[in-house]
Amino acid sequence: MIKTVSSSRRRCSSGGAGASAGNRRLSYDRAVPLIARLAVSWAINTLALWVADKLFDGVYAKGWSELILAGAVLGVISALIKPILVLFSFPLILITLGLFLLVINIGLLALVDLLVDDFRIDGFWAYVGTVFVVWVVNSVFNAAMRD
Repeated sequence: MIKTVSSSRRRCSSGGAGASAGNRRLSYDRAVPLIARLAVSWAINTLALWVADKLFDGVYAKGWSELILAGAVLGVISALIKPILVLFSFPLILITLGLFLLVINIGLLALVDLLVDDFRIDGFWAYVGTVFVVWVVNSVFNAAMRD
């Protein structure tokens, strides 16, 4: 009888129905901050593209819906494609002391320009300025979030 009690205790603590509900709650707790971070990142990218639209003549957005879509596309591309590009171009990034990251970011913005209708960036310096604005706005908000 003692063996039965101890084995049932092991079963409940290691993987019974209670443990399954606990695992679901744990994954939910991890997902909520991730979703919140993605939403904040999306808003920051949209704000940065809006600032670039106001600062540079070469950046055109028809309206807020295009800016919001462009911010979302930029966030997804930056999360999925940029790490792969950085990994494969790491030697170039080292040789150029990080300047090749500018080329990568310009390429990502060109992809956003290609994918989002009524959002356009014309000219090399408009791309460079937009990359700089996106970097500054993201840096300011990331510094504010740490404090």
